[in-house]
Amino acid sequence: MPTESDTHYDPSLGNKFIFVTGGVMSGLGKGITAASTGRLLENAGFDVTAVKVDPYLNVDAGTMNPFQHGEVYVLKDGGEVDLDLGNYERFLGIDMTSDHNITTGKTYQHVIEKERAGDYLGKTVQIIPHITDDIKRRIREAAEGHDVCIVEVGGTVGDIEGMPYLEALRQFAHEEPEENVLFVHVTLVPYSKNGEQKTKPTQHSVKEVRSIGLQPDVIVGRSDEKLAPETKEKIALFCDIPTEAVFSNPDVEDVYHVPLVVEEEGLDQYVLERLGLAEDALPQGQRASEWREIVTCEKTGTVEIALVGKYDLEDAYMSIHESLKHAGFELGVDVETRWVDADEMADRHVERLREADGIVVPGGFGMRGTEGKIRAIEYARENDVPFLGLCLGFQMAVVEYARNVLGYEGAHSAEMEEDTPHPVIDILPEQYEVENMGGTMRLGEHTTVIEPETLAYELYGDTSCTERHRHRYEVNPEYFEDFADEPFVFSGTAGNRMEILELEGHPFFLGTQFHPEYSSRPDDPSPPFVGFVEAVLERTGAGRDADTEVTV
Repeated sequence: MPTESDTHYDPSLGNKFIFVTGGVMSGLGKGITAASTGRLLENAGFDVTAVKVDPYLNVDAGTMNPFQHGEVYVLKDGGEVDLDLGNYERFLGIDMTSDHNITTGKTYQHVIEKERAGDYLGKTVQIIPHITDDIKRRIREAAEGHDVCIVEVGGTVGDIEGMPYLEALRQFAHEEPEENVLFVHVTLVPYSKNGEQKTKPTQHSVKEVRSIGLQPDVIVGRSDEKLAPETKEKIALFCDIPTEAVFSNPDVEDVYHVPLVVEEEGLDQYVLERLGLAEDALPQGQRASEWREIVTCEKTGTVEIALVGKYDLEDAYMSIHESLKHAGFELGVDVETRWVDADEMADRHVERLREADGIVVPGGFGMRGTEGKIRAIEYARENDVPFLGLCLGFQMAVVEYARNVLGYEGAHSAEMEEDTPHPVIDILPEQYEVENMGGTMRLGEHTTVIEPETLAYELYGDTSCTERHRHRYEVNPEYFEDFADEPFVFSGTAGNRMEILELEGHPFFLGTQFHPEYSSRPDDPSPPFVGFVEAVLERTGAGRDADTEVTV
């Protein structure tokens, strides 16, 4: 983060706002484009934060199906949010709060509650000004104390759900000095059959934006390859912006390379100049280069990890994929993650476990796939394969050991099987009276006490750790004594709650009730993931040469 000596930026000039919208189709990479821009501004010495606008009516992402929406990312204050906020935390190296995620459900709920309380003094409550005023208030409050706030508007311009937000942004730009607001529009530039880059989708998208009253200051073209000079000129001509305000964001091998690509395009410098920040930015030669050094580090090998889950969607396990990648950065290896269908494991996927160098069993909810996860854990335990279990993976490791070692036939979690004769996993006591599903789990950061001389202590290097949680069930205290004399050790606790388990005598067998993947960063990888990949390297004999040079 920048210090007073890093920059001469005058805070009295007010916050700078970058609004990022998308056109043509969803899933183009607005979030990565926005996060990459923020990363470069931080490198230039500015304090950057971000806001993600989600136009859906849900209050938060907590009740959404990962198969349709991707993972539910958990913030340190317990907010259940869109996975894009995970990208912002990883790229910007910051901890965000629920206030950095604005949803239609959250906004309307607040305005309606104020109306019921009589706060509007008999006025007719309308989209304009009451909803739009609330949106603007939320953005300004999230930006407070930061030099630059990047606001990503989810969805696609033209969606009916997003109209109040775009109107709020139009008003916002009218209320702020011109040099404090920048509009970036990310759009698709596809290829025709003859290999020509087509600008018509971008033209139509910008026309839609302008009809709402917004004029993009910058257009970022998403395409397979960099935009040709004539393509940039055509977009500039028909979208009424300078040619130097059109930038390429081509496909890259790794999303962490996007900041490097857009930096080469000059996007960061254009943004700095347009917002009047160029004179206050660190000179090019003095800007932070740690990001480039980390993500371009030469790799000396590849390891393959089996991720045993039930959602055939990479985004459903995005933070786990990224955490394994971060551990690879630290250890100088490529980590390839292969999804193994837990629901079909018995029939087709056992061979995949034999091929894998390590096994990760992630979190999840519901009965489907749990027996396959238990089979995978049993395989890892019996065959000395490095294993990392996260949340439900931790719980299923307890179930597997109770069944197959302690001999408790039918042992299970009460979540999956209410009538199990051995509910070694049971509901949290404070959940007994809970009726609503949204936002009612054990959420956010909690501290775990770690026993000395354990694997967990070796990984964290301390007698405690603070990690993020998202669960309703835990190890049943009635069974604590049954594990007391076993090599199956609970090495981390929070009062009467079991938080970390490990298996003595195994190369690496670790489970966590919490989700360490949510706090992993490229420059600060999660200790359990680093330890896991390190154990995989020891098992495979691969590793990083101490003399390996960094490619910059």
